[in-house]
Amino acid sequence: MLLCAALGSGAQERRYTIAFANLTEEPGVSLEGTGFTGRDVRQSLELAARRYPVDLVFYENQRDGAKALANAADAIGRRVDLYIQYQREASVNVAVAEKLRNAGIPILAVNYPVPGAPLYTADNRGAGRIAGEALAGFAAGSWRGQPTVGILLGHLTDQANRLPERAQAVREALTRSLPAIRITALDTRGNLAQVSPLLAKFMSTQPATKVLIAAMDDATALAAKSTLEAAGRTADAAIVSQGCDRSVHGGMSDHKEIDPNNRGSILIGSVAFYLDRYGYDILPLALRMLRGEPLPPRTATPHLLITAANVWREYPPYDMQ
Repeated sequence: MLLCAALGSGAQERRYTIAFANLTEEPGVSLEGTGFTGRDVRQSLELAARRYPVDLVFYENQRDGAKALANAADAIGRRVDLYIQYQREASVNVAVAEKLRNAGIPILAVNYPVPGAPLYTADNRGAGRIAGEALAGFAAGSWRGQPTVGILLGHLTDQANRLPERAQAVREALTRSLPAIRITALDTRGNLAQVSPLLAKFMSTQPATKVLIAAMDDATALAAKSTLEAAGRTADAAIVSQGCDRSVHGGMSDHKEIDPNNRGSILIGSVAFYLDRYGYDILPLALRMLRGEPLPPRTATPHLLITAANVWREYPPYDMQ
């Protein structure tokens, strides 16, 4: 747990103490089926808090129910004004909600419902639909009349991160635009090393076919690109990914796969999940709650397809986090 004081934007306005209980900040553990980590989420709140009259108290739930309950108890003892809960287990969220409600502390939930609390969440179905529509649009514009198949690639059975919802929405969007398309699911079961053998085997059965690849995350997309390059099949494929983390949009000195100077990449885009910008959406919602303003039951991340055409607007070269 750490207390972080933020400079308020209005000297006359009351300052609030807001607790944020992060799902995990364990190094190397990614969140929501993307390449983002808990540290990315936490840093986004630290940066966003500089705009508002808030003091932040940070907790880490460590993906552990007992720890999440202990964090809520500590926040009650500190008499925080609002508690932001990011925890998967439904039963734990029920218990946390009861504790905080009895203490008179309002709750804002992140990605997983908490009874009685407004929810800010990724929209996996919306993100999948965006990817499917982008792939279908590419095929219509570049491969009209040519035999084309689709691939769903990644940890397709990852229920914890709701990837089946994401994959199903891609499938529906593709078949809506391309009714005759045949779609094959290649499930890596979370093992990135499986991308190459699974995809290479499939491509060997499709020697004269164009392939639309919906990768469930950016690491999978980059592995797929490498496999296609090794097979000499880049002219026959297009990839859309999910997440848009640094591995594809890069930092100031990083290689940028999605870049205005790399418009020929077969990775034509990645659907942004913006976990590195969560703070800029979550804290305004928290302040609205504290000021007594009504919130909708569910607020979704504004997912957007990031391509070479708009990446510098979303992630400017001078401000790539």
